[in-house]
Amino acid sequence: MTPYRTPLSGPAGNLARALFLVTVFLVTPSWAAPDSAKPDLDALTRDGWEHFYSLEYDQAIRDFQAVVNARPDDPAAVNHLLDAVLYSELYRYNALDTRLYSKEGFLTSKQVPLTESAKKQIRDLSDRAMSLSEKRLKSNPNDVQALYARGTTEGIRATYLVIVEKSYFAGLRSALAARHDHEEVLRLRPDMADAKTVVGAHNFVVGSLTLPVKAMAGIAGIHGDKKKGLQMLAEAGRAGGETNVDARVALALFLRREAQFQDALNVVHSLIHDRPRNFLFALEEGNLLYDAGKNAESAASFRGVINACKEGKYPNARVEEAQLYLGDALRAQGQLQGAFQAYQAAGSPASIADIRQRALLDAGEVSDLLAKRQEALLQYRAAIDLNGSSEDADTARKYLNKPYTGR
Repeated sequence: MTPYRTPLSGPAGNLARALFLVTVFLVTPSWAAPDSAKPDLDALTRDGWEHFYSLEYDQAIRDFQAVVNARPDDPAAVNHLLDAVLYSELYRYNALDTRLYSKEGFLTSKQVPLTESAKKQIRDLSDRAMSLSEKRLKSNPNDVQALYARGTTEGIRATYLVIVEKSYFAGLRSALAARHDHEEVLRLRPDMADAKTVVGAHNFVVGSLTLPVKAMAGIAGIHGDKKKGLQMLAEAGRAGGETNVDARVALALFLRREAQFQDALNVVHSLIHDRPRNFLFALEEGNLLYDAGKNAESAASFRGVINACKEGKYPNARVEEAQLYLGDALRAQGQLQGAFQAYQAAGSPASIADIRQRALLDAGEVSDLLAKRQEALLQYRAAIDLNGSSEDADTARKYLNKPYTGR
């Protein structure tokens, strides 16, 4: 079934897309005060996050489900489970790769074909968490934990609505609701650094909008400040709370956008140090070096990731992603034969479909640059056969008739 699409154009569409993007990589786990009567459940929650940040989603889901079973009325526990279920599905369909989000048409072209049962589970968990928070807030509108949990649910819902359902304005409403709740948390508890993650990210994004879009946002009561946003994310990242990882992920992404590559690398290195089994964090180092124009260092980083994958360092890793990006780094240095070999490895039948298609297209382009036209045609046709309706397939068709020249 094709996800529902809401066509976006003009300033309103840009605002909806921009505010959504701050939730894509923000898990914003729910904060909850320790339950001294059940310390084993707190340990189980910590174990769940260890698995989550190692991309061991099945184990994380198992741990969080056990906590929900023991605390059925805790919206924070339900949000933890909701996070793990949603991000497990997003990773399954390669929707957590930061390079994909640099493409202009990604939000409208990338498909995340969740099964109906997976969609229902996500919606049911979201509704349950929201209902539990609302129930507590009816009794006490200043219940900080309930406010934080409700804002978290709205943030997760925004991610789901836009990435999976392609429902941009509904996602925008949820993203704004998440910011509002977490701003209220900070008003009541200024020391609660975890709430600075979503608020800081939204501040940065709105502060980065073009002047016409920012003016429209201001009329709607939506304001932002890039410097303040980065500061809040840095504070949340240093605080050591449950959102410290997510704050640093957002901070690195935004610093990368601002071409502050060394600062972004420093943040990513801190993530790699704290979460050494996370394949995506390791991959991000090479991506940053590549964006910074340090292609030789980028290639070395990707080779290190590939070797670590072979050694089993990263659970549930996708070595083909590192091979694909190694090809890009080698190609940028003019090492075309090495790039072709990397693309061939990334395009093996064992690779997931969209990475394989991109690798076949890239291998075709490099073959054209090497004046191996027949090899290039084979690669282009194989890319088209994988998924004839994709953007990469359209590019491959173009080069069936006219060789790729790099210009």
